[in-house]
Amino acid sequence: MTPPDFTGLDNHQVRLASRPEGLPTRANWQFSTQPVAAPGPGGVLVKTLYLSLDPAMRGWMNEGKSYIAPVEIGAVMRAGGIGRVVASNNPAFAVGDHVNAGLDVQTYCLIPQDQIKRSGMFKVDPALGLTTWLNLLGMPGMTGYFGLLEVGLPKPGETVVVSGAAGAVGQTVGQIAKIRGCRVVGIAGGQAKCDWVVNELGFDACIDYKKGDVKAGLKQHCPNGVDIYFDNVGGEILDLVLTRITRGARIVICGAISQYNNTTPVKGPANYLSLLVNRARMEGIVVFDYADRYHLGIAEMAGYLKAGTMKSREDVVWGLETFPETLLKLFNGENFGKLVLGVAKD
Repeated sequence: MTPPDFTGLDNHQVRLASRPEGLPTRANWQFSTQPVAAPGPGGVLVKTLYLSLDPAMRGWMNEGKSYIAPVEIGAVMRAGGIGRVVASNNPAFAVGDHVNAGLDVQTYCLIPQDQIKRSGMFKVDPALGLTTWLNLLGMPGMTGYFGLLEVGLPKPGETVVVSGAAGAVGQTVGQIAKIRGCRVVGIAGGQAKCDWVVNELGFDACIDYKKGDVKAGLKQHCPNGVDIYFDNVGGEILDLVLTRITRGARIVICGAISQYNNTTPVKGPANYLSLLVNRARMEGIVVFDYADRYHLGIAEMAGYLKAGTMKSREDVVWGLETFPETLLKLFNGENFGKLVLGVAKD
């Protein structure tokens, strides 16, 4: 077989040029171009089709200890993605296969044999929708699935509140909670998002934080208190929910998007003594801890998708060159559904 010829084919990349203070700007990024190279023995070359843009990316830009090493200055920005194999020297992956992997913010990703496992690469079924593999069947979906079931431990009849309800993780949490027999109340920004999670995803209610009175909304829609709070935003909303928790409540700390771009220290919960009074607990979720069981969550939720029991909504913005501005949609609430950067047509 004649090996593929990549002569003249360029890999366009977005690299971290400097660590941002507050919101990232275009000045924090550097665009670079390198020739595309063929894979070595056991390696794979993947053409990037879609990239997942996630709030966690803001934390990866900071220097300091965290659950994962920061992106180094000058390195291609870290990102998960969906791509198509265009060259392979690995029997596990054939040319034409669609894969989910850590592709980073670039148009092609060369994955050596010894990096395939670390990249998390696995084949996906395009019939379920390629972008769905970055949402319900991807890292956000796994975060919501394992965070709710393993940390939240929902029981039928309990009240679950989820912030960022129309986002990638929130939409999974709410739908799984309903399937498990819970009452689900979302918190989202804007009437359109609230209407969507109630009318399309089946939440029992949704509080529009942009209207202001989240406390009143919690009192109205959670008259018996909050048994599980799945927190994606932190800050003031976390504090308000803590005033409504029940005895033995579980607070799942997934993210704190309201705090990620602070130039001052992160604001902790002022009402944390509610945990003591109510014998409640607050526990963090890092999805990578469940990597060996992703296949179980994927299989279950793929079944729900095929049956029409669950839905997956993505907000796709096209063009690698738009990355700096598109990323900011996460922090100003512009995205409606899972934010995805479209890089190339299949």
